[in-house]
Parts: sequence; C-alpha cells; structure tokens
Amino acid sequence: MSGDDRGAGVARNGDGVQASAVVAATVVYDGDCGFCTAVVEAASRRLRTRVSTVPWQRADLAALGLTEDDARLALQWLGADGVRLSGHRAVAAWLRGAGGLWRLCAALLTAPGLTVGAAAAYRLVAANRRRIPGPWERSCAVPPAKQGR
Repeated sequence: MSGDDRGAGVARNGDGVQASAVVAATVVYDGDCGFCTAVVEAASRRLRTRVSTVPWQRADLAALGLTEDDARLALQWLGADGVRLSGHRAVAAWLRGAGGLWRLCAALLTAPGLTVGAAAAYRLVAANRRRIPGPWERSCAVPPAKQGR
C-alpha cells in the first residue's frame, strides 16, 4: 500500500478482500504479535468504521511516513485527513469513528486527567503482550527485547 492509497479507493481486510467504502484511516499494527492481531481483528469486526488494517511487516512504512520503530512500539492511526496518532490515541481515534458509546470510550481515553493513565495502561499492555494469556500465546513471534515500552 502506498501513501497515496490511504484515504482513497477501497478498504482491505486482513484477507485482502476489498470493500467499496472510502477508507477513513489506515491502522498499522504488529502482525507478528498474536495478541495484537486478535485485538485488531476483533475491533475490525465490532467497530463499524471504514478502516483499512495492515500489519507493519507488510506495509510500505516509508510511503506511510512511519519508521519500523514507530510501528513496532505502538498501533498507528493514519487518518485520510493526514492526522497521525499512536498508541492509546490511535485506539481512541478508531473508537471515535465507530460512534455511539464507542465515542464516549474514546473521549475518556483522551480526557484531561485520564489520558496519562490511558497512555500508561497502553504501554504496560504493549510491554507485556506476550505474557497475556489467551489463544494467541503460541502465535506471538515478538521477542521480549523488541516489544513496545
């Protein structure tokens, strides 16, 4: 995917299937992390948004304006409007786009006084994602030294 593809044309799910809706954003995540993949897949199913998801390992990071370190450390939101967000703010943008009660959750994640805690919680989960029990445990290929802070 090139930088010009973001925000125009079609959305692609993880299987490369196209949708006809205009893409509102591209979410870049760690495809080598089973936990990350499971969360992104669940969000893609539950949140009614026009978001294209791509593992950073398959993305043209330079065209997207990202570095490998950016992508490795946190979920990235690349809005069609040029807005770039990372970590808990990227999660909040995705939730905000879904509307309804999801918008309230997004507001809480970025509210003054709460955003510091949300950022800390995101970093804690990112740093310990291979330790989180679940069906993804065996599929996490992220070595401990390369996980997010």
